[in-house]
Amino acid sequence: MAAQFPSFESRTVTIDGVNIHYVCGGSGPPLVLVHGLGSSAAVEFYYNLEPLAKHHRVLAIDLPGFGHSQRRNELLSPQAMGEFVIRLADVFGLENPHVIGPNVGTGASLFAAALHPGRLRSLIVGGGPAAFPLRLGGVLKDWVKAPDLEGYRRADPREIVAGVMTDIQRYALLDFVRDDYVSSYQGDRFVESMRYVRSYPDQLRALCKRLPTIHTPVQIIAGARDPMVPAVNAEYLDQRLPTSKLNILDAGHFTWEDAADEYAALVANWWSGGCATR
Repeated sequence: MAAQFPSFESRTVTIDGVNIHYVCGGSGPPLVLVHGLGSSAAVEFYYNLEPLAKHHRVLAIDLPGFGHSQRRNELLSPQAMGEFVIRLADVFGLENPHVIGPNVGTGASLFAAALHPGRLRSLIVGGGPAAFPLRLGGVLKDWVKAPDLEGYRRADPREIVAGVMTDIQRYALLDFVRDDYVSSYQGDRFVESMRYVRSYPDQLRALCKRLPTIHTPVQIIAGARDPMVPAVNAEYLDQRLPTSKLNILDAGHFTWEDAADEYAALVANWWSGGCATR
């Protein structure tokens, strides 16, 4: 890790009995990165981590059950994870942080903002389901609709992860990135983390009612060619959030990796523009 991110430190912290892995670096206004269903947060944000640290105190955190953090089953839902994001901010002494939370971080970040008004300075989300009734596709739809997880328990997690990574289309994965994806979900870690996405039917029903109450500024970034979370989810958010901005990129599901330069430019513009409102 140190060789890949020389200005960052890799650490662990125990929060409410759960061992959490994170990397930290930089200085300035606090920024929390929470990653999606994939590798560790630092590796998922590989192309943006160092540039962000030039202007922010960055904490790239593996949420419970994801990356290299310990799992606790009762935290594997967007609402519970949203509460945990606030708990993280409390532990790290972050009074009003920005949060970047694509993929599974989308629902968690939105719940955090809804349940704790004014606690977060701004959100950048996208690539995570938001519409209700559900609008899903590809393997994500299969995971949510499956009657049980027994078939996935018998599968090789390396094959599951490899199948998901085929959606990263615009650049070749570096070896250490691919290795981190695999090591993050060895054994039963991947199949157990699927509890989170399987909670979407009930959780998104509850979230959709709260969207109009979220006055935290939200930048939504989605991929036009996302086979798992169609762009209609991003449009759904933009139509219901009081203060939001929507950008849809020519990319697949992993927009923050697949279109890293465009993603970074949108992030910079969002903050430099004062988190523009409608």
